[in-house]
Amino acid sequence: MSSPYGYGPSSGQDKNELVKSHMPLVHLVVDRMRAQVPGFVTKDDMTSAAMMGLMDAATRFDPSRGIMFKTFAERRIRGAIYDEIRKMDWFSRSLREKQGRIGKTITQMEHRLGRTPEEEEVAAAMEMTLDEYRHMLGQVCHLGCVSLNETLDDRDDGRNFLDLLTDDSPSVQQRIEESELASELAGQLEKLSEKERLVISLYYYEELTQKEIAEVLDLTEGRISQLHSQALVKLKVKLSRPR
Repeated sequence: MSSPYGYGPSSGQDKNELVKSHMPLVHLVVDRMRAQVPGFVTKDDMTSAAMMGLMDAATRFDPSRGIMFKTFAERRIRGAIYDEIRKMDWFSRSLREKQGRIGKTITQMEHRLGRTPEEEEVAAAMEMTLDEYRHMLGQVCHLGCVSLNETLDDRDDGRNFLDLLTDDSPSVQQRIEESELASELAGQLEKLSEKERLVISLYYYEELTQKEIAEVLDLTEGRISQLHSQALVKLKVKLSRPR
């Protein structure tokens, strides 16, 4: 008898039921991610990719791993949306170069100062005004999210750093496997500035929109985007280093 959480060619009916019963999850994830993708990516583009992610999740799901289907599917849906962005060639060389330049500068300054540099220090090191540096952060803000999503793609379950930020209820086995990385992430979060930590906490844990965060912190939405971007660049630099 096939499992209600079945996967593989022999459980097509079960796969269809999984897809149908989790359609609301597609719309939930798409709405949640709207602020994380470039403006030219339409909601229809995202929904189409999300559906492919849900169907892929239904095919690949293995209940023996002790992961809830909703948790597994949400990761696949997000990954499919990011894949669609990559296919649309949004990752221009110039944006990658800008993000890499920021990351390289932050790394060099950390080694020299023995601490995480302030925005003004990074801007000065890049021979830019603070406004110019913040403008660059705004340009690469979405790239930061997508790059972090790619970071752990070689893992069998598709886990990445953003998953650790938004983790809900992993199994005991998952907790053991990911404790070292999660611990490092927690440590690196503590090294962010107070405002960066607040933005990350409110966005990923409290699930506020950038507009809502701006109201809470009494800052502009553009400034929240810059802080979010810089925090993700810092995390990517730190957590992508060989351990």
